[in-house]
Amino acid sequence: MTETQSTATTPRPAAEVAALPRAVFRPRGTGRGTWAMGSLFEHLLTAEESDGTLGVALVTQPPGIATPLHRHHREAEAFFLLDGTMTYRAGDEVFHLTEGDFIWLPPMLPHAFRITGDRPVRFLGLADPGHIFGLYDEVGLPALELRLPGADGRPMADEIPRWNAVGPRYGLEVVGPPLPVDA
Repeated sequence: MTETQSTATTPRPAAEVAALPRAVFRPRGTGRGTWAMGSLFEHLLTAEESDGTLGVALVTQPPGIATPLHRHHREAEAFFLLDGTMTYRAGDEVFHLTEGDFIWLPPMLPHAFRITGDRPVRFLGLADPGHIFGLYDEVGLPALELRLPGADGRPMADEIPRWNAVGPRYGLEVVGPPLPVDA
């Protein structure tokens, strides 16, 4: 090191320090929970925390849950299945996912899934950009605990009209029925 070099740094102004990127760390079991679709969505990274670039949730869903065939006008989605089995239709293809499988869905690709087997599934859901997870907050309820809802959840008959009203604001378009049980 020469005489003119220094290891000291000039402190940054507080406003500049506040503007620096920050890591988001979520210890196990500390994400905010939402009950929607008879399921638990544990928010691990929100769109607000990622400046709108990514949303991540740990999702637990009971057997038999099925989404209608739908597409997202803005979001790409990805799912990494941790536990359980599910059938996924993406466009004209049908995939049977088991633990450790991954699927990515670009925006506008019609897709639907059904939880199969006799136990709940757990998967890591990712959305780019991450705003779609706000939809679950609007149609569902804050989870009282990080578990599947029981009688304390919202009945699907009450939830479906909320999906139809709120979904278009999030670019969600229903284009067909759910997958049949034997898909």
